[in-house]
Amino acid sequence: MLVYLRLLKESFRFAINALRNNKLRTLLSLLGVTIGIFSIIAVLAAVDSLDRKISKDLSSLDKNTIYLMKFCFGPSEIPQWKREQFPNVKYDEYIALKNSLNNTEQVAYQLFVNHESLKYDSKTVSDVNIIPSSNEMVDIDGLSFDKGRFYNESESNSGTAVIVLGYDIAEGLFGTSDPIGKNIRLYGQRFTVIGVIAKQGAGFFGDSNDTSVYLPANFLRKMYGDSDAMTPVIVIKPEKGVDMDAYKAQVAQKLRAVRGMKAGEMDNFFVNVLSGFTDFIDGILGSLRVGGIGISFFSFLVGGFGVANIMFVSVKERTNLIGIQKSLGAKNRFILFQFLFEAIILCLIGGIIGLVIVWLLSILLTNLLDFEFVLSIWNVIIGGGLSIFVGLISGILPAISAAKLDPVEAIRTGM
Repeated sequence: MLVYLRLLKESFRFAINALRNNKLRTLLSLLGVTIGIFSIIAVLAAVDSLDRKISKDLSSLDKNTIYLMKFCFGPSEIPQWKREQFPNVKYDEYIALKNSLNNTEQVAYQLFVNHESLKYDSKTVSDVNIIPSSNEMVDIDGLSFDKGRFYNESESNSGTAVIVLGYDIAEGLFGTSDPIGKNIRLYGQRFTVIGVIAKQGAGFFGDSNDTSVYLPANFLRKMYGDSDAMTPVIVIKPEKGVDMDAYKAQVAQKLRAVRGMKAGEMDNFFVNVLSGFTDFIDGILGSLRVGGIGISFFSFLVGGFGVANIMFVSVKERTNLIGIQKSLGAKNRFILFQFLFEAIILCLIGGIIGLVIVWLLSILLTNLLDFEFVLSIWNVIIGGGLSIFVGLISGILPAISAAKLDPVEAIRTGM
């Protein structure tokens, strides 16, 4: 054990000497390893950070939540021209499903509309995410409140002019004042503030509850009817533990019955499950991981050849020393490990530089952007492991050539 510790110490000294004596050559060779480690770990850290952010944003939602609408999540085998002919889901269909579906916790109706501006006295907040919905969305979206409440079933059904503000919206309009009971203007109409949602933080998908407002969908339906400018969706939350395939079939069968569709006729709607959307996102993130690693492979290739070149030069420069070591009884294994350890240490130095750059970049991006960029311990371990692997591969041939040197010839060559 002591022999190998001494071997590591000597290998480390030789590696440092290589950096001191041949600074430019060694640094250029290690640059490939540094870039390779930086590229792979930066990609893995970015993807992991995105994955963590998406999981956080969706944590309040049940992954079995169903979005029933004319559009689909992700790719579809149905041609686009055919999908464009699908009718929107209707409020009456929401009522019918709400009254007939089994094993269901909540059924809600929601409209997708354009962003708008909100006004209170002389203050205006622009680009607000408007969420017209029925009262059940408070449970489906898992909303918690800083002040006030959500609108109830009576207010939802009658389309009462009440509104629930996101935290940032309330702060932008009212500052530190209590907004409950105050009137704001939206769509040229006056709404009474009845609640403020607790602060959530930035959302991965652009909008978050902090920059959103909820109002009864029936208020807009009374104003504009079922306009094509608004895209409706029926949101369904099944009970926990249900067989999702059977449940999706039940939803499809109920809607087909409401629409009076004939047997064999193709569905003109999509039963989108949130877990399917997250699987689609996971597939994209997986592709990013593979793509980033593939690109980084070429940097590793260049770095590996560079380190191998350094080690071959090192073997040539220390041929006399290798001969002396062998004449004093050093075994081939000792010489082999000496050069292998040296190559690994050189690659570790390059890898550590790459990891430090990723770490500094993660701190910078976290401070500049409203996004937490995380370099996990697992990614650091991967970076270190890859550095050792590259060092092992690039150093094996030079180490073997050094171990096989004849001691007499080696001493004679150095004279």
